[in-house]
Parts: sequence; structure tokens; C-alpha cells
Amino acid sequence: MRLTIGTPAEMGALGASLATQLRAGDLVALDGELGAGKTTLTRGIGEALGVRGAVTSPTFVLARTHPREGAPPLVHVDAYRLGSAAELDDLDIDFPASIVVVEWAAGMIDGVSDDWLELRIERPHGGTATEDGVEPREVEIIGHGARWAEFRLG
Repeated sequence: MRLTIGTPAEMGALGASLATQLRAGDLVALDGELGAGKTTLTRGIGEALGVRGAVTSPTFVLARTHPREGAPPLVHVDAYRLGSAAELDDLDIDFPASIVVVEWAAGMIDGVSDDWLELRIERPHGGTATEDGVEPREVEIIGHGARWAEFRLG
């Protein structure tokens, strides 16, 4: 599935839409260059899930857990500084009991789960910007494994 996302607000809305389908044990893998919208999408997920606290990039802490009242937490991981899937596993994340979103996920989730939802966000350079000066993003959503085989947005 491919989508064109025109603004940061639309990227957040995409995250909110995805959140309606997430449950404990789900893994969402985000890839895209710096400034593509990975954290904005994750913020939309967090807001829709009703997490406590602001969702910000966990670049320096690697992983941040956002608790939820009576529901599985959202664990937001920035894998940019990790060298392998083994290092992601070393973070000791409770994958089965959490909703986990991993930024910079390429090559980092091998063996972590048989099922994951992958979002590749492409940020164009020199494209046509909106009136607000924002270049639309192209988002490709790919389901892996039985959990996401029949994935449909909305």
C-alpha cells in the first residue's frame, strides 16, 4: 500500500489511524531519512493510544516507554546507533506485552518477531512543496507475517 502524506498533521493522522489496529505484541518498523516524519508518525500513534507524556525522539536514550492506563505501553525505539538486531534484543524490551515502534529499523528486527508492520517513508528533495513549504512524503506500508497479511488501513 502506498500513500502520499502532504503535511506533518497528516503524518500524525496516519499514526492515529494505525493505532486503532495495534495491540500488545505488535511491532512497527519505520524507515526513512532524517526529517522524513518517523517521530511525527509515532507521536500520532502515542496520542491516539492515550500514552502518558510527550512522544519525542529517543535518540539519546535509545528506547522510551510510554505507559498507558490499563493497557500495554508504547515502547518507542531509535535504532540509529544500534549495530545489529542483537543490540536491539539487548535493550530487554518486553515485546509480547508492549506495542513497539522502532525508528531506523532496517536490519534491526531480524529474528525479533515473525510479524511486523513496515513503513518506508520517502522524503523527496526538490519536489513541489505545499503552500506551507512542506514537501509531501510517500509512505509504503508492508505487512510481514500472519498478523499483518490482511492489513488494511482504516
